Amino acid sequence: MSLSVLVTGGTGVVGQAAVTELLSRGHTVRLLSRNALEDSAQWNSSVEPWPANVTEPERMNGSADGIDLVLHLAGIVAESPPDSTFQSVNVDGTRNVIREAERAGVGRFIYLSSLGAERGKSEYHRSKREAEGLVERFHGGWIILRSGNVYGPGDDEISLLLKMVRSLPAIPVIDGGDDQFQPIWVGDLSRAIGNAVERTDLNGRILELAGSEVTSTNDLVNRLAGITNRNPVRVPVPGFLVSAATAAADAIGVRLPLNRSQLMMLREGNTISTAGGNALTAVFKIEPTSLEEGLKKLADSQPEQLPDEGIGTLKRKRIWADVSGSRFSPEELFERFRRDFNDVTPGIVDATTEPGTLCDLEKGATLTMSLPIRGNIQVRVQEVTPIKATLVTLEGHPLAGAVRFLSEPRGDKVRFEVQVYDRPASLPDWFVMKTVGDSVQTRTWESLVERMVEESGGSAPGGVQHTEDALDEDQANRIEDWIRDLVMERKRSSRRT
Repeated sequence: MSLSVLVTGGTGVVGQAAVTELLSRGHTVRLLSRNALEDSAQWNSSVEPWPANVTEPERMNGSADGIDLVLHLAGIVAESPPDSTFQSVNVDGTRNVIREAERAGVGRFIYLSSLGAERGKSEYHRSKREAEGLVERFHGGWIILRSGNVYGPGDDEISLLLKMVRSLPAIPVIDGGDDQFQPIWVGDLSRAIGNAVERTDLNGRILELAGSEVTSTNDLVNRLAGITNRNPVRVPVPGFLVSAATAAADAIGVRLPLNRSQLMMLREGNTISTAGGNALTAVFKIEPTSLEEGLKKLADSQPEQLPDEGIGTLKRKRIWADVSGSRFSPEELFERFRRDFNDVTPGIVDATTEPGTLCDLEKGATLTMSLPIRGNIQVRVQEVTPIKATLVTLEGHPLAGAVRFLSEPRGDKVRFEVQVYDRPASLPDWFVMKTVGDSVQTRTWESLVERMVEESGGSAPGGVQHTEDALDEDQANRIEDWIRDLVMERKRSSRRT
């Protein structure tokens, strides 16, 4: 039976996976988030947007009308006072959602809590425990799902650790890195959520969900080092210095994998202590994704890093050559470029950078590259046509933006062109680009164009040409919209298949 589900917080790691899972099961979704109109675009017209925040009850009014079930995922693991606190979001926000559900006469309510909420003394765990108490008084059927650390594309902990292993010569390890926790792959959790939505026999139960393996920061670094073929030095950071270290790192645009609150949560025991108490297997009969397999999936699924997420001025570079006497048409030359992408981009893309890395220039493919000083970075192919391809940077790349490769006719000549639209991703990246990175990038793409002139069998009488512009606000907005639309269309098309 198809259900109408109101999902709060459907834009995070868990939310996106849960909404996709519900749609795949034939349910309809109303998405409540601050930027719901934009957020819902990745699912075509399958998701009804309701722009609101759980801290704004007046804007939520009416959001639960005609709904069969509320799936409340919205919450925070770190505070940003005064606007976003554990009290205002995790507690008062849950109260607001419950009141809206009861006002509309919704019969069922599912709440995503956290493993260890019943015993934890951190402010986060206390807020989740208080929210659970509110859910238990809901006037209808309720289910509380306590999940372990959820990891998936762009999560705040394991994905961040992956990016650090890929890109830094040394990484901080807090208090020895041996505190244990029991993470769960987001795909497993979303399947469990889908099952919970469809099962009324679980009403009134609190269910704990986690993967099958207990791990630690040190163990994860070891595993990620094997996946990425990189092994950065580990720098011990005492726990009492975490707040100062986090503030210092934030000031220069570097994030640490744990803040003080998250460290406290780990120490409180983020594992399932009761034998047979993992509802993922015992209740939902889901075989957990192994940690090794989940980390490999994570390595190829980081989210795009769009231009508006960078800093400074958005720049446009064009590097091209007009080829006379080419043996190939524009389409044929581009096909050779696409087919032999790894060979014609020496020093840019290397299929051996990470074990098992692919370098197919196909829509949706994730390409891993090795950059001097920076380490391993990634881009994703957003579009491919007979004469062009556009790639967008992923989180962890020093730049936020896109690069387009284009082969097109110009009179009796064939033009091969590289177009780059980007900003530095962070303050350290801005400094590197300002000093050496910008000239290295330009020379890299000039070398590629020269290589394609050779491949064509013709010559470029005018040589390789290059222009660079700083885009004004209107131009930057148009480029940002274009790249965002490309990413959304790629996501929509991948979810249709």
